[in-house]
Amino acid sequence: MGATDHRWWIYRGTGQPLHDVDLRDLLPPPPPWRRFTGGPPVAPPPPDAEEIERRLGRINTSSAGSDQLRHEADMVNAALLLRRPLLVTGRPGTGKSSLAYRISRELGLGRVLRWHITSRTTLREGLYEYDAIGRVQDSAALRATHHADRPTRGEETLRAADEEQLPGIGDYLQLGPLGTALLPYELPRVLLVDELDKSDQDLANDLLSVFEEGQFRIAELVRARRRHPRVTVMAEDPGSSAEITDGIVKCRAFPVVVITSNGEREFPPAFLRRCLRLRMPDPDRPQLVDMVMAHLQMAASHEGGSAPADDLIDQFLRNSQERGGLAIDQLLNAVFLATSGRFPGGEEALEDLVDALWHRLDGAGAESRVG
Repeated sequence: MGATDHRWWIYRGTGQPLHDVDLRDLLPPPPPWRRFTGGPPVAPPPPDAEEIERRLGRINTSSAGSDQLRHEADMVNAALLLRRPLLVTGRPGTGKSSLAYRISRELGLGRVLRWHITSRTTLREGLYEYDAIGRVQDSAALRATHHADRPTRGEETLRAADEEQLPGIGDYLQLGPLGTALLPYELPRVLLVDELDKSDQDLANDLLSVFEEGQFRIAELVRARRRHPRVTVMAEDPGSSAEITDGIVKCRAFPVVVITSNGEREFPPAFLRRCLRLRMPDPDRPQLVDMVMAHLQMAASHEGGSAPADDLIDQFLRNSQERGGLAIDQLLNAVFLATSGRFPGGEEALEDLVDALWHRLDGAGAESRVG
């Protein structure tokens, strides 16, 4: 396909950050039914180049011409234009989570907000946390201090003094990754909802209204809005805060939501209708070479060569097929060991260690290698 075939792309999937380009000039208006009007705008997120490099390696030109990467870029751009979540499925270890960091680095969207899902995760945790117990304890401690210092003062006077000296309710509220992503940023935040299939069955349904409305209410602030219509709360980014008006958080630019799933269970049809879906296949050899070069900065060859990594990449592909799929980090661990110059054993001992590193992800065959 020629370059003109993808003139509608914003995200190119090349691994190269946009330079001297304002994303607001590239990103067209949303569909009318996905337009949000939160405000006033909050400060842009902090950069996080160190974490992104740890996840992706150094900036490296990827094999952007492959059919898989073109399809991936198509789906990312469709999600950007439609302001819809992108549900990324695939086998464990195929780089699903890395997509969020690639989008952020290429489009210059700052720190990725990561929400790791477990079987106990609730929607409330992703939106915000309220330390009610801490506030009660602080209030009790203040009341005890006032009673000790001024035992003759009336209860009403003591309560008023407590309220005056107690930190504001915002000091006991912290937005979670989803709540922070829905703040009124001028440009979309990147939110990674990692392993949603690990969640309770209700979480996907609970997310529907938040994704549709682009906003949520903080019940504790709604109740207090007459006395405190504007409250500053802590956000997910380190050292950051945001002012909330009337207890409602409403986005301005719908976030780039990357939801990963290992396919351990299906999601409700209503949830799937509101997501774009991308199946992440196992990376091919050129993609593996790119990843090794990005993380380890070594001279590996796409066509095969003398670099130590080449043989390991070929061996990894064979073993991955035989063992039902291996994870990319298993390859990186093996290449790092083989090229570090610090492995004390001979070639045969290194092969045994590499074989142990490349264990099946489903645990099968583990007993045969032990003992």
